[in-house]
Amino acid sequence: MLIRWEDLGTWTANAAERRIVTVSGYPVALPGQKQAARFLLTQEPGCCPGCAPRHPDASVEVEAHAAIPVGLGAMRLSGVWQVEGGSRYRLLEARPVDPPGWAGVTRRRALAAGPLICLAGAVVSGGARAAIEAATTVDLPSHAGGIASTSRMRSGQAFGPVSVPMRNGGMAAVCLAIVSDGPTHKLMSDGRLHPYRDPDPGELYAYSQVAFGRLQWMVQTQGLTIVTGSAGIRAARAGTASAIIAAEGADFLEGQPDRVDEAYKRWSLRHLQLTHYRVNELGDIQTEPPVHGGLTDTGAEVIRRCNRLGIVVDVAHGTFDLVKRAASVTTKPLVLSHTSLATRPSRFSRLIIPEHARLVAQTGGVIGVWPPQSVFPTMDALAAGMARMVDAVGVDHVGLGSDMRGLVGPSVFPDYDRLPDLAEALLRAGFSTADTGKILGGNYVRVFEACMV
Repeated sequence: MLIRWEDLGTWTANAAERRIVTVSGYPVALPGQKQAARFLLTQEPGCCPGCAPRHPDASVEVEAHAAIPVGLGAMRLSGVWQVEGGSRYRLLEARPVDPPGWAGVTRRRALAAGPLICLAGAVVSGGARAAIEAATTVDLPSHAGGIASTSRMRSGQAFGPVSVPMRNGGMAAVCLAIVSDGPTHKLMSDGRLHPYRDPDPGELYAYSQVAFGRLQWMVQTQGLTIVTGSAGIRAARAGTASAIIAAEGADFLEGQPDRVDEAYKRWSLRHLQLTHYRVNELGDIQTEPPVHGGLTDTGAEVIRRCNRLGIVVDVAHGTFDLVKRAASVTTKPLVLSHTSLATRPSRFSRLIIPEHARLVAQTGGVIGVWPPQSVFPTMDALAAGMARMVDAVGVDHVGLGSDMRGLVGPSVFPDYDRLPDLAEALLRAGFSTADTGKILGGNYVRVFEACMV
């Protein structure tokens, strides 16, 4: 008997008590575990290691016959179904029906007669290179080179290579972002990043000045070209290496919208993410309890200033309520730079529901799909995740948001020299050369130009 996720909490699932059933999903085990005999199975992949939904009918407790690999993505399991209280479900004596990773790499479910891996070899690297060269490829956002590292910032340690892997892979431009709340958050025992202290007055502004200065130094020493307007983004092509100056979190404003103007003029800021890992003066975040009810009046004023100046507004990390108000305030397209879709995200998840994504798309904006291995274990799975976002919002509103060097766990897209592999995966997933180019940067270019004054 097949148990579907929509069956949980209904008579269908409860009537299967003690029967042999099959259920598919994503394993959630303790962070660092590669094999486990006890773990949770969820409908959607978690946004980080150990991430699990809190609602009882959003997961199944698995007790396997023997330890099962749990770090390779989706799996299909068979076992004895057990119901406790009509809302808590367990799968006992569970055994894999297929190898881990069998699902999650399908194209629109309409092409789901088999995994995309069956199409391997149908696309040659020449097609991938053509897709890359036909468009201006852009990554949003990026901390390439280790620009977000507070320890590097304090020690003056040299950055890792950025321009070389960009040129090798054909990545034309990246939104290089400082992290303005970096001194106030850290990885906690639950495997998540949380703020652990309040900043001192003026601390995050002062920190940002050092961070922006270091970013400018990295750009200069690595031979990157700074993009400040439409002409610059149009000139960025494969084989060159350009940077759009960005900030992940507007915490450096410290509630003062006029500092947006300063960052625009002094540091060439052209991409601003409103919030990050602390609830700031602009609004609420997905990973902490809400305080403001969404976007604040200060946040709305910051959006208006960005619209006037020519700065892309990024609503990543912001709550659904924040994005709703941001969409009503902005006169320019929004960006949600790095996330992926989930039907029922767990509490404090960084994943979003389709309605959340559509709010951004309705402004003419772009949603960047990110590549954590905990969400997408293979490049084909990442391409399938992008296809799923396309199904939700349309091919003109999807991009790549690698969060390069900023992810908590491993990435399936670890450096820019892997861009041809991602292009091939998108082509294997059924995208045309033109649509592949849109996803890999063309859509962001359109939004960037629309945001310029």
